[in-house]
Amino acid sequence: MKILIAASEFAPFAQTGDFAAHVEKLAAATAAGNETTVILPLYRCIREGRIPGLKRGKLRLNIDLGANKLPAEVWEASGPGGVRLLFIGRDEFFDRTGLYGMDGRDYQDNAARFIFFSKAVVELARRESPDVVHALGWQAALVPVFARDQRLAIPTVLSPVSLEYQGHFWSHDFALTNLPGEWFANVLEFYGSMNFLKAGIACSNAVVLPGALNLATMQSPELGCGLENVLRQNAAKLEGIAPGLDLPATASVSAKEKNAAREALFKSSGKTANAVFVAHAGSTGEDGLGLLCEALSHLPMGEVLVALVGAAPESQRKALEIAVRRRAGGMVHIPEPTAAEQERLFQAADFVIVPGGLEPGCVFFRLALRHGLVPVVEQCAGLHELVRDFDPVTGEGNGLVYYRRSAVALIDVILRAAQLPAETKSLLVERNRALDFSWTSTAKALDRLYSRLATGSSRLAA
Repeated sequence: MKILIAASEFAPFAQTGDFAAHVEKLAAATAAGNETTVILPLYRCIREGRIPGLKRGKLRLNIDLGANKLPAEVWEASGPGGVRLLFIGRDEFFDRTGLYGMDGRDYQDNAARFIFFSKAVVELARRESPDVVHALGWQAALVPVFARDQRLAIPTVLSPVSLEYQGHFWSHDFALTNLPGEWFANVLEFYGSMNFLKAGIACSNAVVLPGALNLATMQSPELGCGLENVLRQNAAKLEGIAPGLDLPATASVSAKEKNAAREALFKSSGKTANAVFVAHAGSTGEDGLGLLCEALSHLPMGEVLVALVGAAPESQRKALEIAVRRRAGGMVHIPEPTAAEQERLFQAADFVIVPGGLEPGCVFFRLALRHGLVPVVEQCAGLHELVRDFDPVTGEGNGLVYYRRSAVALIDVILRAAQLPAETKSLLVERNRALDFSWTSTAKALDRLYSRLATGSSRLAA
């Protein structure tokens, strides 16, 4: 399959943060078995970065930008992992020190810069004839818009990556799009201004959010960043595909190593415990941490041990201090664990518990699963992506799920975990250790999406 990816950053050649690494890893993952091309602006840092094989191609593009028709050069190079790189060159827009601005201020012509870039991507797509065009970030979010306006028979995918950055610009910049006037009111307008991301969501064939957990949470006011209504209106095209995580390989823990880690954390209490739970304060939230502290006051001392890592919310610190004192060595709190301390925690623990809804991303949680910890979690939308409740009848599942946010329900599931038969726990440990959180898994999910869209596009064209 021929995949064309449009983005404004690519590690290590042009980057301002994690976005560049995300684009590079996604491109490299999709290149396995596909012909992947990434289109980027030709920034000054790319020209000066001595990219192997970077050269000016013969192709020239003429891009309409408002009343002007501006030429663009197309440069090319070979990227890592067999990825082909194309660069849109126009010094007026991209031969600058910063990618988006300088000295903490955005360039005033960023709308013009990325309208120009998006139009150039669509023109290249017309010539390249890929099976799918995948736009990443607000900077490329108008690619689906221009593709639809020009009735390009190529499906488009948009990955917002972050809803926090949307590409807000003055309404007078709309003239640079050369779109019919009704497109502003019907597609790009957002509270009087122009919003690239909103328009891209409306016009793309599919919108990829980072994991099934995000499909519901990003349609809520808490995490929708103002676009929750737009996402709800386009719910049928939302796809939850989690980005890969480069998690280290982990070794099985022997009984001797587990006992040593327990004694290091809990002293003599570690010798008699039925179950050791680890929780991350940043993932549990205020409600969850309060419920955990309440539940612990009703659980048998010495049989259930808990290690909490990460800084606790200010509102729960007092309750947490009281819980630690009451459990007299059966509960520890490590606000900022070192790598060695975190590894010891994973060695000592049997279960990872989240007494609140799972947070999108769940890096600590996924790392705990990779270490073989059995998850104990509250039911939430998208949970099936990571955890399925163990069914003793069918033998299916990889964790323990409870369905009501209350101290009583939490106590019940903790006791259920502590009484889990050894053979069942061993089975769940191996299932969680075998879970695949890599970019290879992400690429497989994207391939399925691309194939579905390409097939649908072929039927439509026929």
